[in-house]
Amino acid sequence: MKNRLPVKNAGDTDTCLFIEPYGEDFWMKPADAFEVVPMGDGNVQFSVIIATGLITVWLYEDGDPYNMILDYEVVDASGKTLKCGHQRPSDPDGT
Repeated sequence: MKNRLPVKNAGDTDTCLFIEPYGEDFWMKPADAFEVVPMGDGNVQFSVIIATGLITVWLYEDGDPYNMILDYEVVDASGKTLKCGHQRPSDPDGT
């Protein structure tokens, strides 16, 4: 089985799951559960940084911070692959 990082929004507001180094964003509604899945079969280490309303994830091969994994997908609880910007809120000014 591939190494996966399950992420769940247990709060009561939207939370941004932000995947580096590309800066891709996937927005989680309360109770949403996603998984970050690297596409390779290597030994993956996840680095996770949490701030209010934001979860940032980096994927590294063999825990080496200079060897980032660039090929991954984010899936929802049903296994559907999500696209960057999933559920992204619109700007307050309507743009």
